[in-house]
Amino acid sequence: DPSVDVLGLPDGVKLVFLDIGLGMVIFTCILGQLTTQVNASYHMIDFINNYFALFTLYVTMIVEFSGIMHSSYLIQNILSAVSGKPIISNEPPKTGFTFAFFWGRVVMSLAILGFCLAVVFEALFTGRTMMTVKYPSIPNGVNVFLFFFFMCIVGMLEGMQIAFFAVAKLPATERGTSFFGKKTCELLFKGNGENLPGFMIGRQLTVVFSFFLVASITGLNITPGEGNSIFGISDGAQAFLNYGFHGAVITTILASITWQLAASAFPIAFLNNPVTYILLVVALFLEFTGLCSGAWV
Repeated sequence: DPSVDVLGLPDGVKLVFLDIGLGMVIFTCILGQLTTQVNASYHMIDFINNYFALFTLYVTMIVEFSGIMHSSYLIQNILSAVSGKPIISNEPPKTGFTFAFFWGRVVMSLAILGFCLAVVFEALFTGRTMMTVKYPSIPNGVNVFLFFFFMCIVGMLEGMQIAFFAVAKLPATERGTSFFGKKTCELLFKGNGENLPGFMIGRQLTVVFSFFLVASITGLNITPGEGNSIFGISDGAQAFLNYGFHGAVITTILASITWQLAASAFPIAFLNNPVTYILLVVALFLEFTGLCSGAWV
């Protein structure tokens, strides 16, 4: 609200840092992600030598065991079959109850993902998302386009990270097979190699900003108890969806894991994509602006 005083800042500054969210994006990037990633890369054992790291590991293992994200395993198997690359695992082949339990969770995950997508599209086409509250002048059709656009941006940046580290191990002559593939590798690995960590910083800034926008697009603006819940679900279920669970499932599977798996299966194809070169230039420019240079400290 421009009428609220915040440190005596001008309305334009409050619009950029608070309403659009640049302040929270930078805060999240530097303190919530980049600083901890840099710290962990230099002090790996110390970083995990505490009970909070152990607690985090257990939480993630419980989420994986629940099967909510198991549809990503189906995507992994499909990409493995298409690329001809076998899935390397130390686990024995699944048989009997283990086989049924695994694929049962895959089916459950697909059902959950389908429901989450249905919730998002229903809310988008009926104008019941947080995006319509912040920017009511934007048509519902444009919000749908923005949803797919920023999901693809996040997915490309997630995949690029995997592809870049995969091709870094290859000889320079094998890193790119097209004009844009060669241009991408020249820019990424030129000089003393600072463009790769520079890309990681610019990439993180872009990903966080895109996630904030996707959260606004998928977040529901529905008050339980007013008889306008999605698909007529109960007020309790509607209150649960208002926390953003559906958006988290969609972005994790379709905007993150799927693209990472695709990039690991086809790293050269990612390099040859002209969009990869464009996003690399954008990420390096964002790093050049210094918005997240605090991470270098």
